[in-house]
Amino acid sequence: MIFTAAGTQDGREIVRRLCAVGYDVAASVVSSYGQQLLMEQREKGSGRLVVNDTPLDEEGLRTFFKEYGIRVFVDATHPYAVNVSRNAMTACAAEGIPYIRFERDLTDISYENVHLVHSYEEAAETAARFGKNVFLTTGSRNLERFVKAKPLADCTLIARVLPTADVIALCEGLGLAPAQIIAMQGPFSRELNRTMYEKYKADVIVTKNSGTIGGTDAKFQAAEDLGLPVVVIDRPVLDYPRMAHSFEEVKHFVDSVMGS
Repeated sequence: MIFTAAGTQDGREIVRRLCAVGYDVAASVVSSYGQQLLMEQREKGSGRLVVNDTPLDEEGLRTFFKEYGIRVFVDATHPYAVNVSRNAMTACAAEGIPYIRFERDLTDISYENVHLVHSYEEAAETAARFGKNVFLTTGSRNLERFVKAKPLADCTLIARVLPTADVIALCEGLGLAPAQIIAMQGPFSRELNRTMYEKYKADVIVTKNSGTIGGTDAKFQAAEDLGLPVVVIDRPVLDYPRMAHSFEEVKHFVDSVMGS
């Protein structure tokens, strides 16, 4: 069986395609919503699919590997989920399981008013220099860092997040008013991004370089249309043992392992 860490759209597509060619797959997702999406897109007659939606640390992964007879690990987590990838690489090394990292391509940052930073704290400090209305497109997992960042104490934060009950409750728990929460599922077009920036009178956009599939290109284009600065939290860099940038590369690796 193949273990796929599938907390992204890329990951779900890899799971679907591996199952479609007959492989049995254990897919790990970060939420019940991710599990729902996986089950909805599964094709009839495909390989067996087991879905895990509970967090697994290194020890949990090793236990899971033994229980399900995992023979290869495909890491298709979000580019910024570094702790998950570190745990996966360590667990795979300990159990002798071949590991491959799927990495979506970076967005070409050609817009001149982009300010690259390397941490959430640096992002908060940089964003505060550009105005009072800070439009966050960095998701909900690190939202607390911005809400509690001292440089942003006098700023109005606009958080664009997934429209799930847990995420909305998180935003409310952090003290965000309804007018500060945009609960919508992306990716968003250039036009829709521009309309949102205008509606909320954004002075600066904060985002991650999540690639085209994550909608980063459209965010940049909309910001450029309005002359807005964009603070980009750069991707962390890990020393992956193997990497792939397409499903064909992932499948070739999986075939080589499963066929041996």
